Amino acid sequence: MTFYKSDSDLPDFNDYNMSNRTYRYFKGEALYPFGYGLSYSSFKYDALKIPGSSTAGKNITASVAVTNTGKIAGDEVVQLYVSDPVCSVMRPEKELKAFEKIFLQPGETRTVAMQVKVADLAFYDESKKAWNTEAGEYILNVGNSSRAIFQQVKISVK
Repeated sequence: MTFYKSDSDLPDFNDYNMSNRTYRYFKGEALYPFGYGLSYSSFKYDALKIPGSSTAGKNITASVAVTNTGKIAGDEVVQLYVSDPVCSVMRPEKELKAFEKIFLQPGETRTVAMQVKVADLAFYDESKKAWNTEAGEYILNVGNSSRAIFQQVKISVK
């Protein structure tokens, strides 16, 4: 759920267009962005690894090293968002595609691997009346909320 800073950030109630609604389309700054959570510790994301390209029917495996940089143990929810900046139709700014909750002791580092199927990048194409995955560049974003993105990589889908 996304909590907006002000009701003036919301589109007209009678406007059903998704533009500027939810974390997926909102261009402003939310009070509490999607995926937001509090922790008594702090975490560092490093060394995001994603293959440079993928093809239909394959999985994309993203791995990232997460380190607890705080003084106490804590939970962290690692989130993977996908963006399609050059799609032929309006697509969300970013979409949550995978997440994993981990528990780390102070100073501990763990590599988290998450998979996304290329088919999960599809959108419903009104003109073709079918699901469509367009070839091109996608951006994979890893962080702990839809706003707090710590690592980002482009991937080519053929």
